[in-house]
Amino acid sequence: MKGIFTSMKNAKVISFKALKNIKDEKEKDRAYLYKIKRMDKFQLLEEMVRFQEERSQKDELTLNLMIKGQVLFKALEEHAETEALRSLSSSYCKHLAYELEEYLKNA
Repeated sequence: MKGIFTSMKNAKVISFKALKNIKDEKEKDRAYLYKIKRMDKFQLLEEMVRFQEERSQKDELTLNLMIKGQVLFKALEEHAETEALRSLSSSYCKHLAYELEEYLKNA
């Protein structure tokens, strides 16, 4: 969320409805956050595969997926033992931050 607000300083118009939607999704997904925090490395990798499958099935990156993805990929980045996984997770976190910025601009 930090990246969103940093980037929003440059935005001319901010949709308060979009901000509220983001906040509501984060509140709704609090259980997901706790679930992710309890996972070990193997479970996180399984969740990443499940997340990518869900993303492919929906054919679009929904707000809910953006929020869940940020939680998941941040946890993966923190638990990564290889530079490749850390880099992948970091890149996906940045991509999701960009998608949230776009959501705010276009809402």
